[in-house]
Amino acid sequence: MITRRYSRRDLAVLGLGLGAAVLVNVALIWGPTLASVALSGTDWNGISELRWIGTRNYGDLAEEYPPFWSAVRNNVLWLAFLGLVATPFGLFCAVLLDRRLGLSRVYQSALYMPVVLSLAVVGFIAQLVYSSDYGVLNAVTGLTTDWLGDSSINIWVVMVAAAWRHVGYVMIIYLAGLKAVDPALKEAAAIDGAGEAQTFFRVVFPTLRPINVIVLVITVIEALRAFDIVYAINKGRNGLELLSVLVTENIVGEASRIGFGSAIAVILLVISMAFIVTYLSQLFKEDRR
Repeated sequence: MITRRYSRRDLAVLGLGLGAAVLVNVALIWGPTLASVALSGTDWNGISELRWIGTRNYGDLAEEYPPFWSAVRNNVLWLAFLGLVATPFGLFCAVLLDRRLGLSRVYQSALYMPVVLSLAVVGFIAQLVYSSDYGVLNAVTGLTTDWLGDSSINIWVVMVAAAWRHVGYVMIIYLAGLKAVDPALKEAAAIDGAGEAQTFFRVVFPTLRPINVIVLVITVIEALRAFDIVYAINKGRNGLELLSVLVTENIVGEASRIGFGSAIAVILLVISMAFIVTYLSQLFKEDRR
């Protein structure tokens, strides 16, 4: 076996390239993450000296901060809605477009168009649609419902607006995966007498496992980092509380409770990691078998 020996120039280039990537990763991702974990155990406000208070911030969150549990509930609803409604619908759209329907390019462009919009822009569009005064929905239906002001329903209509963007994102990813499926697999299933539904769920869908991992991670991240759309509508209040909004309000807002806001950020990190690590560990176990 012949091994290649790298010259000093090769090692310098590798070191420079890897070093820059590691430095950026540590500075922008791991550094702030570890800093948030450390600051969550303090009562620092950005000016005073650091004072260690242990887990008091977490206790205050659970017992003395009412918006926290509303935000947790809304984040769980957001994740469930994107994962159980928007994502399957995006897959359904991808399957239909993969069948080479007439005008499929037009449909694909129409469904993908919202993806190029930021959630903040989607929030402004949601205001134009759902506003009780000048909203399109009330004007067309003749209703007088305050879709965004009523705290019992505003989270649902805003999730629909967010799903409008998410469906196109999921669709284009699954469509790329479906295009890579070997047509011979479908032909073999048809020869064996499998119907279209059986062919998809027993032959095609299992081959999309790597795509499923990507979509799961994207869905969890989209659900937990949602901030722009609710902040654009009413600054994440009156029924639209989310953990990401509470982090911003406490760290950047007038309160300047950096330690308290860091505790919320750590909880958000733990929730996201729990979903992703659990799923990936199960996936790796199946691969080893």
